[in-house]
Amino acid sequence: MRTYDFSPLFRSTIGFDRLFDLAETAQRGGEDNYPPYNIERLAEDRYQISLAVAGFAPDEISVTAEQNVLTVEGNKVEKAEREYLYQGISTRRFKRQFSLADYVQVKGAAFDNGLLSVELAREIPEAMKPRRIAINAAPARTTRQLESAAA
Repeated sequence: MRTYDFSPLFRSTIGFDRLFDLAETAQRGGEDNYPPYNIERLAEDRYQISLAVAGFAPDEISVTAEQNVLTVEGNKVEKAEREYLYQGISTRRFKRQFSLADYVQVKGAAFDNGLLSVELAREIPEAMKPRRIAINAAPARTTRQLESAAA
């Protein structure tokens, strides 16, 4: 596997540390594929993450949003010892993390038919939105003001 050294970029960039961390994490790979999930764009600034968590109850799953990371964890507590002839439904512990862009916030989570859906929305604060700056015209100078400025 090819690796990249981002250290030369650290000398000439400011505030991009998180971007480089994301790139390094992505290239490491080897991520566990459990539980399977989908990421959908519902609208320009609305998203939904759906995780297939069959076999888990809502109280065995925790969803945590902290800074720019969404963490979904599942911990199945087996209540009774069972003897399986075949166990195709996984009930192992999992921890899945999603990196969120700036201003993306978790709006809610719902559990339905073995799917956990997490609603996300990008809400840019009013102070960060582009705003139009009015240009004031300078008052016209009179001939007398121009003559006194030249003298």
